[in-house]
Amino acid sequence: MLARVRAGDTAAYAELVTRHAPVARRLAILSGAGSDADDVVQEAFVKAYRSLSSFRDGAEFRPWLLRIVVNESRNLHRGQCRRSDRELRVVREDARLVTGSDPADLAVSEERREALLGAIRTLPRELREVVTCRYLLELSETETAASLDIPNGTVKSRLRRGLARLREELADA
Repeated sequence: MLARVRAGDTAAYAELVTRHAPVARRLAILSGAGSDADDVVQEAFVKAYRSLSSFRDGAEFRPWLLRIVVNESRNLHRGQCRRSDRELRVVREDARLVTGSDPADLAVSEERREALLGAIRTLPRELREVVTCRYLLELSETETAASLDIPNGTVKSRLRRGLARLREELADA
């Protein structure tokens, strides 16, 4: 498909956008873009399109795009420490999509999600990004490494440290 896009097939690029936009948007939100997530994703797709000539043949498109999304999110909030509550909205929307759930179970499940996201928000940026990519976006370790532009071993060590901190934080809750 990338060969078609490089050849100028805009319909093929539209297909790539449609396929990858939801995960890119979730990553932007979870990376702190909040209400600016759509702008971050749009800018990431524009940059990706402009940079397709430098995209390595045979490489995975999704991790490359997600690296751009992470960088755009970082650029948006460089120097700011506060996080947006939009993260919780995404989780609530996902919870509402669950059909046939008991309202009490749904409320408990939402409470647990909010506690988990709150704990994730307290992690240092480098740990938060790895945990977010690996578990909230369900990327593989290799995709996480490519998305964040770090070695696989760094993904593993940050994941281990991040999960240990989350266990401590949530054990007290």
